[in-house]
Amino acid sequence: MAVETPALIVSVDYRLAPEHRLPAAYQDIVEVLQWIKTSPHELLVKYGDLSKCYIMGGSAGGNIAYHAPAFIKDVDLKPMIIEGLVLIQPYFGGTKRTESELRHVNNPTLPLHVNDVMWDLGLPDGADRDHEYCNPTVESKLGVCDWIRKLGLRVMVKGCDGDPLRDRQVELVKMMNERGIEVVSSFDEGYFHGIDVFDPSYAKSLCLAIRNFISPAHETTL
Repeated sequence: MAVETPALIVSVDYRLAPEHRLPAAYQDIVEVLQWIKTSPHELLVKYGDLSKCYIMGGSAGGNIAYHAPAFIKDVDLKPMIIEGLVLIQPYFGGTKRTESELRHVNNPTLPLHVNDVMWDLGLPDGADRDHEYCNPTVESKLGVCDWIRKLGLRVMVKGCDGDPLRDRQVELVKMMNERGIEVVSSFDEGYFHGIDVFDPSYAKSLCLAIRNFISPAHETTL
């Protein structure tokens, strides 16, 4: 991605469940952005443009990137400016099964029972899959969509038909559009959750799609 896009890539080593349940990972995004803002790292100082930044994540990282605006809203990140979010097969759920989940119950990369266990281990103690960290369509105390709109962020959502979570992602796109958020979305036929990790040609096409999304924002930080 660093080769294919005009960007410096900063990879976030966020805390993991079950030792650190949500919202720990969301809070780590704030810490990383503050580090980027003040870091004397040569690449950031010499080549970075803090006025053109994007927060990106795939799968669980897509969930984290989506929630980030609600956690950075009161943080002084100047001179950093977040221009948008890039959500690659973002990881969401809910108690009511969707058609894509039922169609892919025994999906080889993300079986439905494994998906349920992941949420049991990651959500706050006592929460079910209709907690707002998991299901963005329920009433949100954080007001994530409102903050995405207020901050003027553009959002890219990329998914595929073979992903059990596809319908969740489509619902998210619809909700953001209804809230007046600028969304660029596409859903490929076939494939599966995490395809970009296993298929170099798909990964390359994904990088090009990201490049087109952040253009003409050159020298962008993700």
